[in-house]
Amino acid sequence: MEGVRPGGGRPAGAPGSGSGSGSASFPSLFPPGLHGIYGECRRLYPDQPNPLQVTAILKYWLGGPDPLDYVSMYRNLGNPALNVPEHWHYVSFGLSDLYGDNRVHEFTGTDGPSGFGFELTFRLKRETGESAPPTWPAELMQGLARYVFQSENTFCSGDHVSWHSPLDNSESRIQHMLLTEDPQMQPVQTPFGVVTFLQIVGVCTEELHAAQQWNGQGILELLRTIPVAGGPWLITDMRRGETIFEIDPHLQERVDKGIETDGSNLSGVSAKCAWDDLSRPPEDDEDSRSICIGTQPRRLSGKDTEQIRETLRRGLEINNKPVLPPINAQRQNGLNLDRAPSRKDSLESESSAAIIPHELIRTRQLESVHLKFNQESGALIPLCLRGRLLHGRHFTYKSITGDTAITFVSTGVEGAFATEEHPYAAHGPWLQILLTEEFVERMLEDLEDLNSPEEVRLHHSCIFLELSQRAQPILQLVFDPPLSLQAAALPHP
Repeated sequence: MEGVRPGGGRPAGAPGSGSGSGSASFPSLFPPGLHGIYGECRRLYPDQPNPLQVTAILKYWLGGPDPLDYVSMYRNLGNPALNVPEHWHYVSFGLSDLYGDNRVHEFTGTDGPSGFGFELTFRLKRETGESAPPTWPAELMQGLARYVFQSENTFCSGDHVSWHSPLDNSESRIQHMLLTEDPQMQPVQTPFGVVTFLQIVGVCTEELHAAQQWNGQGILELLRTIPVAGGPWLITDMRRGETIFEIDPHLQERVDKGIETDGSNLSGVSAKCAWDDLSRPPEDDEDSRSICIGTQPRRLSGKDTEQIRETLRRGLEINNKPVLPPINAQRQNGLNLDRAPSRKDSLESESSAAIIPHELIRTRQLESVHLKFNQESGALIPLCLRGRLLHGRHFTYKSITGDTAITFVSTGVEGAFATEEHPYAAHGPWLQILLTEEFVERMLEDLEDLNSPEEVRLHHSCIFLELSQRAQPILQLVFDPPLSLQAAALPHP
């Protein structure tokens, strides 16, 4: 449960508690990480030392459900010269390391990220006559924080989140989110690492689809050019009734040209997905060849987990040759050396690798595979093929219910264990599928129905895809009991 506390009623140690005078005693009153973030807020809002705040009554580190300790809410007067309207500015406290004593985040030094390395912000247009900020954005931010804590997938600027519901539970068309750097808040160096500020931007379904098909940064730039759709500070207006493409139809041409020229920079999504080895039936329930929906997901080794994370975190630099991080990357203390460790790294990587039988982590070549996706994820297959593989890139579906992962790779991707000689290969529950350009073109013809997501959404809730080295791909659109359609984009640069 959360509560809204006015400035004078905060507990000791919360941002905004104390006299509000900015006295030198603040460092002794505040945990150091919290003090660093609050200092940036005070720089931006020197006249609001005690903002309204939504606080988690039972803190996450005491067993509460809400990962964010606080969400502060400031009144921002905007900038009339830039056509930026007055709005409410929300800032989270808790995704970064506030305390430095390992109660929530493992302390990894001052040079790297603090905790997950970022806090969330949100800018909501202030309605006429509104004297206090709505509190629903705080719960929205808690929901995103839960996803980060549970999945340990961090967000990056340009990422998108498919929400499939009005952000404020109204009838609004603003039902999804993009993420970008906050236009006013600067990165903060705390005693526990660096904290950046990622701003949530509410978008319509059509704008989300454009971000998926092209890239989030491109759509954010278009939103900045339309004052009612966000403007230069990307302020969310829940009453916006038109998409940017309805406001300015010429913008669709810019998106189409961008897709044709650049492809998509969406390197993967978390989804409900599964795969089966159809080369031969499993000998028993424990046969590692079959990874089925409805069975207990098998665990990835620590090395595989690291490689998938790096694949999805890095995505693909547009002008660089695509490379999957090698499985046998040099490691120290169970961690890859080229990134800061996460909490899951330290708790699970070594132990999970130790309990996996040797035959499960050996790479296996398969003759045919059966793939299963929930509706929204399956509808992204044409994007995977046209926007990624035809541009020499890769795309990964990572299961939200277990360690299963499915990565499609093109012939230009280095570091993959799937090869042209053995295009279907598995490393434990991680399947890689290498598709040649000719095969992709054939698949796109057969998958024409998936180019209309709305039609698929009306008639189908689950998508099967069967691939074999000896036959054409087989697509099945079937009606199953509905699966959760809520998915979040995994991070990429």
